[in-house]
Amino acid sequence: MKKLIFVLGVLLAGGMFTAFTLMAGPFEDVVSAIKQGDAAALSKQLDKTVEINMAGRNNSYSKAQAEIILKDFFAKNQVKSFEIIHKGEGGGSLFGIGNLVTSGGNFRLSFFLQKKGNELVLNELRFESK
Repeated sequence: MKKLIFVLGVLLAGGMFTAFTLMAGPFEDVVSAIKQGDAAALSKQLDKTVEINMAGRNNSYSKAQAEIILKDFFAKNQVKSFEIIHKGEGGGSLFGIGNLVTSGGNFRLSFFLQKKGNELVLNELRFESK
């Protein structure tokens, strides 16, 4: 009986670890791309359409358009640091909020990953000047 409980505990822990790793992968990829100011790496995580709020303007863009906008942003605002101050999950979605320090100013950056099929895709980015 003890062996059965132990085996079930190991399987449960392994399943939880696997689920956490799968959920954390895309999140960490987004954080890494932002820290590097790498629009190409960030675009690999983008959904087919992405909502971007920048400088008070909110619009929905195709993946290709969003990559161009992000490349332009990072070209004008070289990233000095990015630190996550809050992250959470709910309903198969993940979000992160962080402080982005760039050569062009400081921003509060929020991003949202939504589960589509078996993967998480980045579907919203908000850049708010501090």
